[in-house]
Amino acid sequence: MLNEFLAKVESRNAAVGIIGLGYVGLPLAITFGRAGFKVVGFDIDARKPACIEQGRCYLEHIKPESWMDLVNAGQLSATTDFSRCREMDAILVCVPTPLNESREPDLSFVESSARMVAPHLRQGALFALESSTYPGTTDELVQPILEEGSKLRAGRDFFLVFSPEREDPGNPNFGTKNIPKVVGGLTKACMQAGCALYNAAVEKVVPVESTRTAEMVKLFENIYRAVNIALVNETKMVCQRLQIDVWEVIKAAATKPFGFQAFWPGPGLGGHCIPIDPFYLTWKARQVDMSTRFIELAGEINTNMPYYVVDRVRDGLNDRRKSINGSSILILGVAYKRDIDDMRESPALKIIEILSTQGARVLYHDPHVPVLPRTRKYAFELKSADLNQDVVRAADCVVVVTDHKNVDYELIAKTADLVVDSRNVVPKGRGNVLDA
Repeated sequence: MLNEFLAKVESRNAAVGIIGLGYVGLPLAITFGRAGFKVVGFDIDARKPACIEQGRCYLEHIKPESWMDLVNAGQLSATTDFSRCREMDAILVCVPTPLNESREPDLSFVESSARMVAPHLRQGALFALESSTYPGTTDELVQPILEEGSKLRAGRDFFLVFSPEREDPGNPNFGTKNIPKVVGGLTKACMQAGCALYNAAVEKVVPVESTRTAEMVKLFENIYRAVNIALVNETKMVCQRLQIDVWEVIKAAATKPFGFQAFWPGPGLGGHCIPIDPFYLTWKARQVDMSTRFIELAGEINTNMPYYVVDRVRDGLNDRRKSINGSSILILGVAYKRDIDDMRESPALKIIEILSTQGARVLYHDPHVPVLPRTRKYAFELKSADLNQDVVRAADCVVVVTDHKNVDYELIAKTADLVVDSRNVVPKGRGNVLDA
């Protein structure tokens, strides 16, 4: 079975199915298509397959010209018909793994994907989960679903691997092809099959001994970032009380050629991984009687940062004998990071909620997000306002949440009565800019 799979991969005769055509799945599909594989993308949202087939953009940073030649050549297609999984030699799952209202893992998308694939999984195929999750998901949750639905046995009749996605949307230097791919298999043969498949499409593969190890790798990467961001956010708040510029502190510390890596403060965590992954591990740790106090403390600090930003807005308005209640607040940037349209877990949404609840009239400007989309938690009916002198002057406070490059921060500094800047991008010196 292994030799037959390896031969199909080497000859590029293996058909690759990608489930989930979002920020991870679409670039993965394009990468395998560029490597010479026939790729079929699957998604329950009919809009995405239609956009791919018609060359319409639904992710701002991935342009249709990057995939339309593959569609025209028959290398890439997309569908909502999961029965076509029976045509696939490899099925790679890239679906969301959010938290529920109790901040516990929500694996409903992973579970439903496995159930949809299982009846169509064929002998000798490879199933890879790429979604960030806790150690044990692949063998405790996914494996039984696939085996029950397919009547096949993982490691004997099909290959089962975990290979965590490491996408960084909008990063100009690193994409799917040149980000090293960690691969862990249920068995040695599974790992060999997974490594062979990914080696055919990406520049470097990093094998690890098990699916659980690979699952832990992804969590550890993002927990490392979350903990360090929490440290620098707490340091920022201390520096603000001590009237020290934390940005200057970090820049100076970063000149040390060893033992220090710069992390930067902000209004809170965003994106699908860093705000969520630490809670996946803390939940799993509780099952084995472990308390992850350090990680949970970092999560508490980062979760509270939007409240700190609002506190700084209140401080600035109080100095002007105003209150949040009744004030007009302009939010600059609602995407979770610079120069992309990705809204997942953006701290801007929490900031808007807090301000609105306290009686503010909130509007926003974001050149990448013309309309504030409905999310699992929020349903704001807002459209991006034009950024001009009149809009800025009319606001009681301008809050910089996301530091998009194509925003006139000089205009903000000159025109706004009050600016609360969580990204250190607005020119200071006029007495109207508060750090947050």
